[in-house]
Amino acid sequence: MAVRKFKPVTPGQRHKIIGVFKGTITATTPEKSLTVGKRSTGGRNAAGHLTTRYRGGGHKRKLRLIDFKRMKDGVPAVVKSIEYDPNRSARIALLYYTDGEKAYMIAPNGLEVGQTVVSGPDAAPEVGNALPLAKIPVGTLIHCIELRPGQGASMARSAGTFAQLTSREGDYAIIKLPSGETRKILLTCKATIGVVGNSDHALERSGKAGRSRWLGRRPHNRGVVMNPVDHPMGGGEGRQSGGHPRSRTGLYAKGLKTRAPKKHSSKYIIERRKK
Repeated sequence: MAVRKFKPVTPGQRHKIIGVFKGTITATTPEKSLTVGKRSTGGRNAAGHLTTRYRGGGHKRKLRLIDFKRMKDGVPAVVKSIEYDPNRSARIALLYYTDGEKAYMIAPNGLEVGQTVVSGPDAAPEVGNALPLAKIPVGTLIHCIELRPGQGASMARSAGTFAQLTSREGDYAIIKLPSGETRKILLTCKATIGVVGNSDHALERSGKAGRSRWLGRRPHNRGVVMNPVDHPMGGGEGRQSGGHPRSRTGLYAKGLKTRAPKKHSSKYIIERRKK
């Protein structure tokens, strides 16, 4: 995967860096049976009142139904195409199972059209295969990790991310997550071998405000330019500095620990994420 840079012939192209589709995307239209319409709320609730600011507009999208559970154990599937998904940073792969079913999965680095992938405890630890953590060799790079057996992948799903299986302790695997956190996960949970593809997504730069509007993000004004009635950081003669950064509701924005101290899952966390 590579990125494209542009000659500065317009202000919007001066800093624009986008991913290359040619050679990486093999299909331009999604599988119709695996797509559904996506409704845009524009930040409004069921009564039509604005509840989330700075949202609205954006390009119309369709949801691709991703198979995060990979429950078809032992049934091989052939990768038919690698596709773009407007709802996520990673690319997705269209699978044709030998029993006739079709499904989408997150496409890892190195996955190619025509390659066979399989899920289940008897699968080989190869790129694109989904296995229980008990069957994955220690030290393997993994992604799309379940937090509970059968729940479906919930961790390490965005472009370029991966976790590492570092060891096993009893019924648990010790996983080092992309955030730097080390935690225990049950050995019966599944994970997919490899690193999520489209790793150059981190290098992309929009180049202009219009690209944010295409994503449904409206202009976001800062708290310090508001009046005191609207924001704790607002007001003052001239530009004011000092005081702790905080949200509109008064919560500290930087450094305040918001995790519940007696949260049930804390006992599974061996080492907190690195700041």
